[in-house]
Amino acid sequence: MRATTVAVDDPGPLERFLPEAGLSSAFIRRGEGFITLGEVARFETDRAEAADVWWDEISAQIDHDSEMPGEFGTGPIAVGSFTFDPDRSEERSVLTVPELILGRRGGVSWLTRLGTNHTDCSLPPRGEPVRAPSGLEVLGGSMGEDVWTDIVAEVVSLIRRDEVHKVVLARDLRVRADQPFDLRFLLGRLIDSYPTTWAYLVDGLVGATPELLLRRQGGLVTSRVLAGTVSHDADADPLARAAELARSSKDIGEHEFAVESVAQALAPFCQAMNVPEAPSVLKLPNVMHLATDITGVAKPENSALALAAALHPSAAVCGTPTHLALDIIAELESLDRSRYAGPVGWVDTEGDGEWAIALRGGQVRPQCPDEIQLFAGAGIVADSSPDAELAETGAKFVPMLQALGLA
Repeated sequence: MRATTVAVDDPGPLERFLPEAGLSSAFIRRGEGFITLGEVARFETDRAEAADVWWDEISAQIDHDSEMPGEFGTGPIAVGSFTFDPDRSEERSVLTVPELILGRRGGVSWLTRLGTNHTDCSLPPRGEPVRAPSGLEVLGGSMGEDVWTDIVAEVVSLIRRDEVHKVVLARDLRVRADQPFDLRFLLGRLIDSYPTTWAYLVDGLVGATPELLLRRQGGLVTSRVLAGTVSHDADADPLARAAELARSSKDIGEHEFAVESVAQALAPFCQAMNVPEAPSVLKLPNVMHLATDITGVAKPENSALALAAALHPSAAVCGTPTHLALDIIAELESLDRSRYAGPVGWVDTEGDGEWAIALRGGQVRPQCPDEIQLFAGAGIVADSSPDAELAETGAKFVPMLQALGLA
């Protein structure tokens, strides 16, 4: 396979080049990242580890001519989205090799093209004007709010009996439109409203996540852990709310479980690591999170995708101990999370890349293009209040409801 990468003038907002129909994807934060068009290869699987092996074989066959050697993220990449729990999902994970990548990072813009037309390095035409959804109807979720809070109370009882330490429970909402959704509209709204998050569009999955599972850039690996949340209160002082979160024993305990799980999973793949002793407070337009950025020196043989496979699922989206939390989620949640809370991102031919956790998003499936399923979750620990956890999930639905024009 042949590939060519060239520097291009700043193309402006990358999302404007996405077509309404066809194979495309996006991964954008603060205006930086990429969009892709077309596919030259596709791999559907149940396991991220299998996808890593597949990409290693594919990337070894790519003859790449680049004007920008060594620039992070330029050149051929694979873009993917993986299920939360492959053993209990009816859907499969997917990793694709795009035909065209248009990207921007650090003031540098580039275009990469693969396949038979690899020497055509002209910019693609801009996509059609985006369509706002119309005739929206909220269909509700897989379970009612009262049922969900009862499940939270049941999990709290399990935790207080020391049968498990933490469980992350999710719930969903389905929204129907009177015509197929134009996911570019939702992506654009999320990019505008939540610029500090990673906005993603991959194979029908769209959202804006604040949580970076990991970045591998050269020898450095970084993972951002978010756990412990308060919603913004219009009547409260934001600084007071941040201080309240930073002092909350419930949220600090929940956060420590998540940090420990990521640090333990990452340690075998790193030669050295730094884990901050105390979290910071990450402020977003709708919520605040306790956040810890873990850094390490990665062993060279492990790609970003291999590291993502090792880290997922962390206590931030599953619980601890992991196997017990997964069993409880499967038994009580009554919900196929599909690719919600799974890794979403990209990896290049050198093994560098970025994988976020697919949060604050929704999924449109090919068989129901006029319906989107939204997801939100909350970490349950011994001090959790069912009503407070319900309110937390409500706050986490807000980004997608805003993008739809429903909030």
